[in-house]
This record gives sequence, C-alpha cells and structure tokens, in this order.
Amino acid sequence: MKKKNTSKKSKIPDFKSLEEEAEFWDTHSFVDFEDETEDVDIVWEVDKPRDETLVLRVQKGFKNRLKKAARKKGLNVSTLARMWLMEKMQTSNP
Repeated sequence: MKKKNTSKKSKIPDFKSLEEEAEFWDTHSFVDFEDETEDVDIVWEVDKPRDETLVLRVQKGFKNRLKKAARKKGLNVSTLARMWLMEKMQTSNP
C-alpha cells in the first residue's frame, strides 16, 4: 500500500526503523488508514534469480529463537534475518 498525497496530516507516523514500523503495524489495522491508501499493482517476477545467496550456519537453539521472533512478526526466518543484517549494516561503518 502507498500513502496518498493529501493536504491533511497523515495519521501514519514516520518510522525510525523497520522494527518500529513492524511494531506499529502489528498493533494497528491498516483498515483504520484506508483513507490514506490507494490500490497498487503488484508484479511477481518468479523467474528472476536473487542477486546472491548466503548460507549461514547457526546453532539449533539460535535458529529456534530466530524462528519464534519471525513468527511473532509474521515473517519467515530468512526475511527477518535479512532485515536484521541490513539494519545492522546501516548502523555500523564497515
């Protein structure tokens, strides 16, 4: 969903991080913001390969904790791990 450009102030706050945005949408219904959204077309490119693949080995207990955290956010494990890695890279200066 994409916000409409209107002259009135948006009820959707500006977010400082993906985690803050995820927490907001976990506790709010998008239906309450329908007047600020518009329909968009979604295109799935099934045959397009990912840029790169990274195999990351972790201990079983850590993977289970990651799965639990992902489930609470409505994400799959690899999506959550990728989000957290990207957030960490943004906050560090490699």
